[in-house]
Amino acid sequence: MLSRSDAAIAADFAGLKTIYERDGRSGTAASIVRRTTARHHVDSVYLLADASLTPIAGNLMQWPSGLTGAAGWGRFTAPEWKPAAAERPTLRARYETLAGGDRLLVGTDISDLAAYARHIDMALAFGVTLFFLLAGVAGISVTRRTVGRIEQVNATSRAIMQRGLSARIPMRGTRDEWDQLAANLNLMLDRIEALMGEVRQVSDNVAHDLRTPLTRMRGRLEKAAGRPRLADEDQALINDTMADLDGVLRMFASLTRISQIEASDRTAAFRGVNLAEVAREVVELFDAAAEDRGVRLTATGDERVIVTGDRDLLFDATANLVDNAIKHGREAGRVDVEVVDGGAGAAITVTDDGPGIPERELQHVFKRFYRLERSRRTPGNGLGLSLVAAVARLHGGYIELRDNAPGLRFRVRFPLAADADAAAGEAAGTAKPGGEGAPG
Repeated sequence: MLSRSDAAIAADFAGLKTIYERDGRSGTAASIVRRTTARHHVDSVYLLADASLTPIAGNLMQWPSGLTGAAGWGRFTAPEWKPAAAERPTLRARYETLAGGDRLLVGTDISDLAAYARHIDMALAFGVTLFFLLAGVAGISVTRRTVGRIEQVNATSRAIMQRGLSARIPMRGTRDEWDQLAANLNLMLDRIEALMGEVRQVSDNVAHDLRTPLTRMRGRLEKAAGRPRLADEDQALINDTMADLDGVLRMFASLTRISQIEASDRTAAFRGVNLAEVAREVVELFDAAAEDRGVRLTATGDERVIVTGDRDLLFDATANLVDNAIKHGREAGRVDVEVVDGGAGAAITVTDDGPGIPERELQHVFKRFYRLERSRRTPGNGLGLSLVAAVARLHGGYIELRDNAPGLRFRVRFPLAADADAAAGEAAGTAKPGGEGAPG
């Protein structure tokens, strides 16, 4: 605004200077008189003075004392300018010594600009004050809200330490970051509680499965201790005891293998594996066992299905699925092993035509030591499907269970070979029961 005002003053000054150079002092004085009486120059000031600063024409009574030098710009006040005004106006003018020695001054009243600048200063000060006030209120509000939510987390943590894992962090339903954090922490607590339950269940199952063979061994030894030594009976006792001990050792070996698979980073040794070839080798291995039960065991599917993984672990997982299907399927039934390479990745499917299991048991079949009641008389320790689940999780895959009507269908899906390494570290869920399952 001040620049536009100065531009108008400079233009008016240039016009009067041109008149002075053309018409001299008298023409300039006449032009100044006309300007001072025009309405659109009501806020303008003019003064033409001689070399001694005596006024010749204009609406100022005297040359402003603060405007010194041959030319320039300046601000000043004039008592005679608008004497009725409540405040003495501020004037801004351009002045210059002309060629004939006379001095010319052209200016305007800039009091409105000064008042406007004061208003801007006041508004700025008010805005800054309001900003800091609002910032302080917002800071206090956010701090109290943050401290309150943190205290909820702390209170829940204390409750968990005192009373167990049943406590959960309350959610306010605002769907903000704090609610998301509370939801994630609650999900984590649910997962921890489930894992702790599985640990307790495993401990109970280990104790249960160990009690029977250890009781049998103790009974044999106690019976043998109270009778004379007989070579044949002692040898039978030793053989039976060794068989029970072998079963216990196999159970612990399976537990150790599952723990190693879940705890160790074996993906660094992954290589391309032909899953179809692995399946054919497993079928050949179990052909005799299937023949003993009159089961027809077949392998179908693609000839070459490449996945990225550990060949030994994939072999063990496939062998456990086939062994599970032969043991718990229908006697003189059928077990089919199919390996295909689909657009979403490879899959190996093992189906049987046995009795299956109730739907309510599906969520338990991958737990360690879990066995159906009717399978208690069947050799095994309930760790086979747990090992399959651990291998699938390590390879970034997952297991689906479907009703085969009759029997059941296990399908282990693996990611594409190019994506297997990344998927192995990201797979969150291993088993996805979707129908009838199988006993472990």
